[in-house]
Amino acid sequence: MLIPFSRKNCFQLLYNLKVPAAGFKNTVKGALILQSISNDVYQNLAVEDWIHDHMTLDNKPVLFFWRNSPSVVIGRHQNPWQECNLNLMREEGVKLARRRSGGGTVYHDMGNINLTFFTTKKKYDRMENLKLLVRALNAIQPQLDVQPTKRFDLLLDGQFKISGTASKIGRMTAYHHCTLLCSTDRTLLSSLLKSPYQGIRSNATASIPSSVRNLLEKDPTLTCEVLINAIAVEYAAYHQTDNHIILINPKDETQFPGINSKAKELQTWEWIYGKTPKFSVNTSFNVSHGQSHLEIKVFLDIKNGRIEICNIEAPDHWLPLEIRDKLNSSFIGSKFCPAEVTMLTNILHRTCAEDGELQSKWNILCEKIKGIM
Repeated sequence: MLIPFSRKNCFQLLYNLKVPAAGFKNTVKGALILQSISNDVYQNLAVEDWIHDHMTLDNKPVLFFWRNSPSVVIGRHQNPWQECNLNLMREEGVKLARRRSGGGTVYHDMGNINLTFFTTKKKYDRMENLKLLVRALNAIQPQLDVQPTKRFDLLLDGQFKISGTASKIGRMTAYHHCTLLCSTDRTLLSSLLKSPYQGIRSNATASIPSSVRNLLEKDPTLTCEVLINAIAVEYAAYHQTDNHIILINPKDETQFPGINSKAKELQTWEWIYGKTPKFSVNTSFNVSHGQSHLEIKVFLDIKNGRIEICNIEAPDHWLPLEIRDKLNSSFIGSKFCPAEVTMLTNILHRTCAEDGELQSKWNILCEKIKGIM
């Protein structure tokens, strides 16, 4: 059963907070089931942060349901250039987010259900959570062959991944979150989670590709709403509590003091890209020169999302050494992103406004470099 969000039926029923919050009382015993009314990935990730940081979970676990508009979410220690097609994401208007938990990259849309299980650190148990999901699925469709794996995924028919797992373990609290593919756009998922960028060397955590399938493809009655309700019922039965799902608004500062600042931080370039572990790019491309082609080599070191070392090698007769040095030095310290390259190109153009040929070569180089971003 869904209960609309309000102060009366939500946080007056909630738990002890670790921060002062006037009027909030702890009158609920047992587990709580929440569902976000927002489809914004940053707001929903901020809810996870807020619950982890501000709620006392002793004998009072929380299950949080959330769904997002099209988004790619990378793990805390991952490299977005290595994990996804950023150019295609920009074209399709798909958001990129970096979560605070580890693990691999996932694609979210409204056909995917995200579930977060919050507990104390002592009661953190990913396998128990996955078994609960299996019981819920079998309760509505006993013929479903769904099994958890040693990697804490859920496999359908022994081969298709329908759920992936990640987690964060704090000093006192922990959470385990997972996806559940119901009716997601598998074509877009496959296209977005395939990096086209060549020559990247990195020690960042790499995702492991898997064959996936939607539950709705197996049984057209398994809609997101049906699945959420079934999981809520099983969760409530396991924790011996009511199966009421409380709808929450992640933007409501009166209920989640400070949450908007958390969401804002998750949207910053410094968090999404700047937290990427140090990596290098060593690649080359060809440019036309008369009837032939010339090879241009590019080596970059990127730290905190910014270019630390830049070495562009080109034949002297095509681009003089003095000009190459100027180009290399211009990139150092800049963000590794297309917008920054465009800005630098415009600045360089002003330094040689009357040299059309040189401007043309700079344009070619910069467009090629943007192609690896």
